[in-house]
Amino acid sequence: MTSIVCPVTETTTGDRVRALLMDGLHSGELVAGSKLPTERALVDRLGAPRTAVRAALAALERQGAIIRHVGRGTFVADAQAISAGAVAVDAPQTSPAEIMQTRLLLEPEIAALAAGQATQADIDHLHVCIARGDAATTYAEFESWDSALHRGIATAAHNTLLLRLFDTMNAARDLPVWGSIKRRTATPERRRGYEGSHRAIVDALTERHPELARDRMREHLLDVRANLLGRH
Repeated sequence: MTSIVCPVTETTTGDRVRALLMDGLHSGELVAGSKLPTERALVDRLGAPRTAVRAALAALERQGAIIRHVGRGTFVADAQAISAGAVAVDAPQTSPAEIMQTRLLLEPEIAALAAGQATQADIDHLHVCIARGDAATTYAEFESWDSALHRGIATAAHNTLLLRLFDTMNAARDLPVWGSIKRRTATPERRRGYEGSHRAIVDALTERHPELARDRMREHLLDVRANLLGRH
């Protein structure tokens, strides 16, 4: 009988990397602050392509589950985030206009809630996202940290159902049509504007100011919509 070998994809590799970390957490081998195996060690252990392992680690970092220090290695940052992201969310078929409409309805209220619910660890993670986004040298890297920041704010609201709604909406950012329009309209000036907006939002969260966080998030998203769709 011929055996069927399933191809290794970035999605399945991500599941396997997460499962490996969860096993370590459950056994006590890994705790917050533990150093993870190197990319090469994970590649050898999982028999997966290095690009897929790297993508899986990048996704975990965006979710705040791990943190990578250049020259030092990769460490567990939030054990709960590792298990919380285990449920995959399929990207809904939608349009950039619908994505922005939904973001404007949902994210300002999430930011307001996060201003009252965020822990210091949440705030610290948001500052890491901003710093890494500011330091990004490529469009893709900046977009990755942009996404991580917005998800970090949703996580900081500490509402499981709301986070699931956010993840469903945010998955649409992986659709080709969204990526195409984002890349086509990207400019250095707009990136600087987004960086300033991100800092203003996180400052409002740090100050525990719900109304200001809501207003700054809404202003930021209106700016994004104007840049992408030409609508104010």
